Amino acid sequence: MPIVARILTLSVVVGVVTGLAISFFVLAARWLAEMLFAGHTLHTISSLPWWYLYLVPTLAIFVVNWLIEKDAGVREYGVSEIANAVAGNEKFITLKGLLLKIVASVLSLGSGFAVGNEGPSAAIGAMIAYKVNALFKIPQRFVRLVLSIGASSGIAAVFVSPITGIVFAVENIAYEFVQRLIGPIILGAVIAFGVAYQFIEPIIFRYSVGRIFQSEYIFASLLFVPVMLFFLFLYLSLKNRLLHGFNAMLLKRTGRWRNLIFALLGGLVTGTLLNVAPFAVFSGHEVVMALINDKLHISVILILMVVLLRIFATTVSIYANAVGGLFLPLMSIGALIGYGYGELLKLNGYGVEPYSFAAIGAAVFMGVVMRLPLTAVVLALEITYDYNVIVPTGIAVILATYFANLNFNIRKLKATDIKISIEEKECQYEKESRES
Repeated sequence: MPIVARILTLSVVVGVVTGLAISFFVLAARWLAEMLFAGHTLHTISSLPWWYLYLVPTLAIFVVNWLIEKDAGVREYGVSEIANAVAGNEKFITLKGLLLKIVASVLSLGSGFAVGNEGPSAAIGAMIAYKVNALFKIPQRFVRLVLSIGASSGIAAVFVSPITGIVFAVENIAYEFVQRLIGPIILGAVIAFGVAYQFIEPIIFRYSVGRIFQSEYIFASLLFVPVMLFFLFLYLSLKNRLLHGFNAMLLKRTGRWRNLIFALLGGLVTGTLLNVAPFAVFSGHEVVMALINDKLHISVILILMVVLLRIFATTVSIYANAVGGLFLPLMSIGALIGYGYGELLKLNGYGVEPYSFAAIGAAVFMGVVMRLPLTAVVLALEITYDYNVIVPTGIAVILATYFANLNFNIRKLKATDIKISIEEKECQYEKESRES
């Protein structure tokens, strides 16, 4: 069979298998959450004992960290790292490691940690593509394309958004295939979307006015940039400076007890938020859906409180080694910021809708932190099909990225960054101890 035909056939197989696998993964996390919290999480949590809400996330994160100790690959889900490892004939995640990753991610998501499911979904798709590739014997020089097909299929399935999956793969790891071999990526992503659509509810914006554009949104989006920058600086300062410094201090003083301490901290923080503000934990999917569709009406003061709590919950979840992605948690933070901003404008007589700025904020916050501006714009397009959201998103994400990068060295987040940093520092402190 010609190489092009083999790649196209692989795309179809990967799309179908990935769509089914991601649907199972997402539904398993939801099922676990409903089992642990006796029904729909945001409705039943208030009726559960306070001590139980501390116990569930604490035990779950200890199990997750134990799995990471058994196999460090559980924490690694960056598709770029996977592609580079395969291309360099380095150690690659095993099927056992992938299964452990899924278990760890389901535990993290189901027990309330503020992480998303798109990071593991990209890794699941890449792993499926890598395994299917053995059947089709695609030449080694196409390995990055094969993994891109899998990763884009995973993202398309988990977001139930085919174009977003395609752009994610292109913007992350498939630059060289944009002109020559984008077809198989599109094929895999669209098929995975079609399969996942049967099982998973997509994020849908129900108030789209399509091509009708109101100029008020241009000026409002310019004013939105400094508001978004304030919260971006707060998030990045907490994650990259305050908690990073605390992490370094723990490593210096406690060494390998660091993971245990952060796991305990993560359990305590998540348990506290489950007791006092459930909207501040979990992935944030329901928060985004409610805000962009005007189903959740909360005061600006309460929005500010939940934003601050979600920022804290998300950063602590990262350092506690909760296994999952950041797309949805970041989108939920941005949606809350945008809704609060839109509500303030509307209260002062400005002609914009809060739910539109919830959609804008969701895309912008994720796009800046993850360094995926094109994916952010396409996500806004695919969710809303509304120029009043798409145009302001493009303006805000580019300007906010520029100003944020003046103060922070924002890189595409790799799940292994913290882990590698920990291991390197441990080696350094052990060396210093021996010398002294």
